[in-house]
Amino acid sequence: METTWDLSVFYKGFDDPALEADLEKLGTMSETGLAILKQEKDAESVLFEMLTHLETYHNTLSRAYMYCELTMSVEAENQKAFQTLERVSTLMVDYDVFMSACKRFIGSVDGLEAIIQGNPELKKNDFALLEAREQAKHMLPETIERWMLRMSLSGGDSFSKLRDQLIGTVTVEMDGESHPLPAIRGMAHDPDPAVRKKAYEAEMASYKKIALPMAFCLGGIKGEALTMCEAKKHPDILSQQLTESRMDRETLDAMWTACREAFPDFRRYLKAKARLLGHQNGLPFYDVFAPVGKSTKKFTFEEARDLVVGTFETAHPKMAKFMANAFDNSWIDVYPKQGKTGGAFCASNHELKLSRVLTNFIGSFSDVSTLAHELGHAWHNECIRDYPLMMTEYPMPLAETASTFNETLLAQTVLKTADDELSFSILEGSLMEATQCVMDIYSRFLFETGVFEARKTHTPSVDELRRMMLDAQKEAYGDGLDPDVMHADMWVNKSHYYSVGLHFYNFPYAFGLLFGLSVYKKYKQEGQAFLPKYDAFLGRCGSGTVYNVAKSVGIDVHSVDAWRSALDVIRGEVDTFVELVDQRS
Repeated sequence: METTWDLSVFYKGFDDPALEADLEKLGTMSETGLAILKQEKDAESVLFEMLTHLETYHNTLSRAYMYCELTMSVEAENQKAFQTLERVSTLMVDYDVFMSACKRFIGSVDGLEAIIQGNPELKKNDFALLEAREQAKHMLPETIERWMLRMSLSGGDSFSKLRDQLIGTVTVEMDGESHPLPAIRGMAHDPDPAVRKKAYEAEMASYKKIALPMAFCLGGIKGEALTMCEAKKHPDILSQQLTESRMDRETLDAMWTACREAFPDFRRYLKAKARLLGHQNGLPFYDVFAPVGKSTKKFTFEEARDLVVGTFETAHPKMAKFMANAFDNSWIDVYPKQGKTGGAFCASNHELKLSRVLTNFIGSFSDVSTLAHELGHAWHNECIRDYPLMMTEYPMPLAETASTFNETLLAQTVLKTADDELSFSILEGSLMEATQCVMDIYSRFLFETGVFEARKTHTPSVDELRRMMLDAQKEAYGDGLDPDVMHADMWVNKSHYYSVGLHFYNFPYAFGLLFGLSVYKKYKQEGQAFLPKYDAFLGRCGSGTVYNVAKSVGIDVHSVDAWRSALDVIRGEVDTFVELVDQRS
């Protein structure tokens, strides 16, 4: 079984004539599209031609961009990929200008609803068209838009690329050897406490080499975001991101209210884990991801494949077949290596009806769970494959539903046959992930809020960013963490802070976990009969607001009680874990 992904589905290489042909084609597509919008035809005809051109334009750009980005994610120093990505980034400005022109045109159409209802092809895109009309109210001034976007290539976009280069090429010195950062971070899961502590200390030391440029990258990106936010007439960055996430403040406030109420339970878990590992002052950060129990089970990648696919053969056969295809046809880049980005992600291509998954697999059950998680994203993409392009862009909060559902189902399935030690390990792993998705995500939300506030007046220094990170962690974790051994440089490592045009990519993870647990509870109540509803729900995620899509499966995200219900599942796991720790102590 191949353990590196196949990108030849996009192009045969950076010298492929097909790639050059697409880049040349992209150079004229914005102008062609703008000409369509200027035609002296009825609005219905122009809208139809616009959608047709937009789909071709998007598909061509997506092929080129994904090929460059996916290559760079595993080969940070690939100069051909980098140079081509620079070229594609420039072409993306023209695409953005055309998209803005489309929204302005849609916003100018009188009687839009009636036109949509009278045309079957337009009706397939109704939500997206009506959303575009609202987005037209927040467009950059047309006279300066192209220049502001081009300036971003030398600003936020360059800072984001620099960040990727820095994090992808930094080496970590440990025991006289150089290691890639993802491999060192993976040692946080090592069963040997000495290795975990040594890896943490080596990781923290490595950040000193890149902290200063990272601070300028972060400051540059966030400063540009504030300027763009003002130019687009949004009240603030969070309001802008909520609007773009199709989520309202009432939902966010309800979720955070329930989460803050549950923090004492998460802290009970952290302090119990600390006791189990012999710590007296809360859990030191280097042991946050420590495996517990006597189970030393390691999975080969082949075993991970069989476990994941086997789990879903019973629970969701259609998804299992899809997963097997992903494993067997080189969709996944598996192992950590020098020049490869850390973490994991799933990228999809609507035109080619496929996804690509990156992991840094070292054999823990957490790594197996990560595979199920990312393949959940891939399944979500599969469920929207037959929707029109404009109806496939689902918002960030709903993006984590399928992945969380898969993680939960995998863990619950394995627990049925696992021995006591493996069960204890999986229980703790579930709590560890939940703590990351709720408490740590809340700390990241607080940190990013602080960064934006500081950036209104100045570029935060390295020391200031470290203080903000520690303050945010202390507020979220409380006495659950050892105050002397936290992670002041987590802002360096987390890529989401450095996304251009996408901010506060933290609260969607808390939403995703808790909403995913709510969806899983629906599945447990209804069994196999729920699966068609579930797949249909995933398909609809690009066709409505978060509130309305959630309502379609009977979940009211405005209700604090709905979030409390999901957190009750975690609270029950904490009770069991603390009891087991007390027995073992």
